[in-house]
Amino acid sequence: MARRQLAVIGAGAIGRMHVERARLHPQVQIAAIADPSPAAQQFAQAEGLRWFAGYEAMLDEIRPEGVIVATPNATHVEVGLACVARGIAALIEKPVADDVDAALQLDRAARAADVPLLVGHHRRHNPILRRAREIVRAGRLGKPVAANALAIFYKPDAYFDVQWRREAGGGPVLINLIHDIDIMRFLLGEVVEVQAQTSNSVRGFAVEDTAAVLLRFESGALGTLVVSDTAAAPWNWDLAAGEAVHYPRQQENTHFLIGTEASLTLPQLDMWEYRSGKGWHEPLTVERSTPHAGDPYHEQLRHFAAVIAREEAPVCSADDAARTLAATLAVHRAASLRGPVAPSLQAHDQ
Repeated sequence: MARRQLAVIGAGAIGRMHVERARLHPQVQIAAIADPSPAAQQFAQAEGLRWFAGYEAMLDEIRPEGVIVATPNATHVEVGLACVARGIAALIEKPVADDVDAALQLDRAARAADVPLLVGHHRRHNPILRRAREIVRAGRLGKPVAANALAIFYKPDAYFDVQWRREAGGGPVLINLIHDIDIMRFLLGEVVEVQAQTSNSVRGFAVEDTAAVLLRFESGALGTLVVSDTAAAPWNWDLAAGEAVHYPRQQENTHFLIGTEASLTLPQLDMWEYRSGKGWHEPLTVERSTPHAGDPYHEQLRHFAAVIAREEAPVCSADDAARTLAATLAVHRAASLRGPVAPSLQAHDQ
């Protein structure tokens, strides 16, 4: 079967990662890179790919079957609309946009033009989360009542040499916690209310370094999340799930789903439940479900090829990603207002 011809717009760390994953992928191959930087030109030459300074010229000349958009967040919608205008399917890195209205504008344009869009919430492609979703949907937990997630790690000082990472919007809420909020939505459904506190007391930058969040789900379940990029701890998905070889893996759980009949830990998939009598005096039994290991970025590329071919619907559409973005942006609003905030999708509901 012929490999789908893709192009990459934006040759930063995530764009290069996609090129590396595609190099050995049986279903896709990268034909070109668009990024004006000299480093991107050198990278394209080293990879044997065509290089363009501007993405519109590349789209018009190469006419790829699909495009991976790995540009700065503020440009996602502009680049996505350029792909839609040319009828080219796009895989757009998270967050899909800077704000919800822009995300929904992109979603409407893609639907009107019947152009497939996939948003890169790559954890949804992890077999661990796929198995967890099966367990929840099968009713094994009973009625979900609570959930907890930890996203705690230490970013070295050199990380903050880039100015935007020290400014509002460049912190762990929008960069890191958005993944964990998406996990919560993927497993437990829509978030209808957010409360939060943020702090910058360690580094003193304009951006937060720590946040504590309370979520209320449409089902009535409650969730708590803590994120910090200035703490010495192993409790974050990147270290615990083994998705990336450049992180030393830790045998720890970071996410906890709690129900009336059973509770589930992630990423180790420990299921705690009563097997005889039920009550706090009775013994609990634990079983572990071990799925096959898999690279979520590799699976995301396979899925993107299937989306291009209209064989599969996007696991994360622009509309779906807008809902995760709305819940994440509500964290900052709730912290600022010191009160509860409902994630807003007004533009979608009108």
